Amino acid sequence: MEFSTNHPILFALVAVIIAAVLAQSVYFLVKSVRRAKATGMDMKKIKKTVITAAIFTIAPAVSIVITVITLSQSLGIALPWLRLSVVGSLSYEAIAASNAASGMGTTLAALAEGMTASQYVTIATVMTISIMVGIWLVPVIAKRYQSGLISFEQKDAKWSGILQNSLFIGMISAFVGFVFCDVYRLWSSTDGVFEVVSKDPLTGENVTTLYSSTSGLVPVFVMVISAVAMCLCGLLIKKLKWKWVNDYALPICMVLGMALAIPLTAWLG
Repeated sequence: MEFSTNHPILFALVAVIIAAVLAQSVYFLVKSVRRAKATGMDMKKIKKTVITAAIFTIAPAVSIVITVITLSQSLGIALPWLRLSVVGSLSYEAIAASNAASGMGTTLAALAEGMTASQYVTIATVMTISIMVGIWLVPVIAKRYQSGLISFEQKDAKWSGILQNSLFIGMISAFVGFVFCDVYRLWSSTDGVFEVVSKDPLTGENVTTLYSSTSGLVPVFVMVISAVAMCLCGLLIKKLKWKWVNDYALPICMVLGMALAIPLTAWLG
């Protein structure tokens, strides 16, 4: 049987897992409402809170759907749907999948033409095992880590703030590095063309793909455009008091960046 990233069996397996997660959510929601009634809380406020929370989950969901659509070209719909419905991370999934493909000597773009079952399992394993680190690491070190930060803050609040900001910047730098990783093509090319050798996912043969030496600038420009768009969203919130933009700023910037990536790719190769 020929392998397909959109085989009905994969959708059935994913549906079972997501149904279990949804069942847990419904269970704890019902338990919480019953507990609220038992403690005499105002049910009108409870209903308003539930409705408001449900409405405000729409904006983050838009960003997640965009990521699912982006990854579905190479990985099908089932795997991205699962990863981003349970413990997946918006910024993590694409990078993890790309690194897994790179480790196998190919790229996500090449895998869009076809993927073997072993390649699919390898990428799914990398994406899943890596994100699970946070699940077991938090109960192991979170309490001691938090106690250490509180103790440090009490001794020196200034350096405590610097430490926490440095940790955050370090995390962001990992993703920024991924944006600039192909800029070296500008200096590695002598004739304006850069060759990338990858393996054909079906035949296993080496395939040479030609890129313009300026192609590495595409993600850089996309990042800059998205950053400018986010700043504009901030100005709309601050100057015009459009508070609703706060919930939709991320999907707006993502869609704008992805849309402009198309003409940028055509221009820069």
